Amino acid sequence: MRPLVERALLEDFLRERYHEADIDISSSGVEPYTVADLRGLLGFDMEELAVVSLRDSQSAGGDELRALITARYGLGDAGRVLVGNGSTEAQLLCLAALLEPGDEVVVVEPAYHSLLAPVRARGCRVRRWRLRPEDGFRPDLEELRRLVTSSTRAVIVNFPHNPTGATLTSAELTELVSIVERHGCYLLWDGAFEDLVFDAPALPAPTHYERALCFGTMSKAFGLPGLRVGWGIAAPEIVHAAVGVRDYTTLALSPLVEWVAQRALDGAEHLIEPRMLTAAANRRLVHGWLSARPDQVSATAGAGVVVFPHLTRVPDTMALCERLMREYRVLLVPGECFGVPGRVRLGFGGTTTDLAAGLDALSHLLDTMAEEAE
Repeated sequence: MRPLVERALLEDFLRERYHEADIDISSSGVEPYTVADLRGLLGFDMEELAVVSLRDSQSAGGDELRALITARYGLGDAGRVLVGNGSTEAQLLCLAALLEPGDEVVVVEPAYHSLLAPVRARGCRVRRWRLRPEDGFRPDLEELRRLVTSSTRAVIVNFPHNPTGATLTSAELTELVSIVERHGCYLLWDGAFEDLVFDAPALPAPTHYERALCFGTMSKAFGLPGLRVGWGIAAPEIVHAAVGVRDYTTLALSPLVEWVAQRALDGAEHLIEPRMLTAAANRRLVHGWLSARPDQVSATAGAGVVVFPHLTRVPDTMALCERLMREYRVLLVPGECFGVPGRVRLGFGGTTTDLAAGLDALSHLLDTMAEEAE
């Protein structure tokens, strides 16, 4: 039987290992919070849940939650907001509403699976905007300029980028929007990592462009991946069309989930700032580890809580990650999951203790494999 959409290699790799690992140095978000953490940081009383009705929520998201997202982005119109069961759902609904078979779509590569596979499944013609390792994965806007034409329906990007951490300057973002605007294309902007920045201010989502579709999530900087809340910002007619698609899938979010999400958005700084302090310290630890092993690893610093190093002496990074899990119970994502063998996605958003232990295990395995190869 032909699947509706191609397999997501990343999710296939993580599906069981994510729950079996003792140490996770693979994830692209910060350390998840517990409910007890949220009570302490946000100051809500669980007794407030007693009045939450378990009726269906509204199709595009509850009014209060949409209003908070509207305020967060300075939109002025909650009709532009679609709340999803994760930003992946919001993206899928919008792509299904927007694209037709045969449409030409430019997609950044390496690509996170939710940005590419649905486009292929829709029968679109994909043109790849490649971030090249020899350029440190720096986005080449001149190449994008050549790729986007009057035939292009949409351009799909995620900056800061997953898995490389590459990003744009504010001037480059302005130029990217002008390239898309010149041809009247839609711009799908995945801002999952928008708050995970260290060396420069966060890039503003390009909500000012009338054909932009901008996505955000609570799974990364908020430390709430299990809440499964994300959103899309688009023209009201696209939100309306996406809701029509949703009528055949999840219908709406759980009101319990929305209740927690409202409080998390209202107190966002209380959740994001502590985790970013830890991530900044962890980032220094990772860069020190990379610098200490120049003969084995090579990586470029970027944004997000990930690096995407080349393991220069490892011919099979899938086998390395499988062995790291099997022998050390440490989870690391092979670059094969993003179509880039020879690299790994190393996440540093978790606890410093786990990161240090995971790097020690990886160091030991790299040394062991080097000895075995002699």
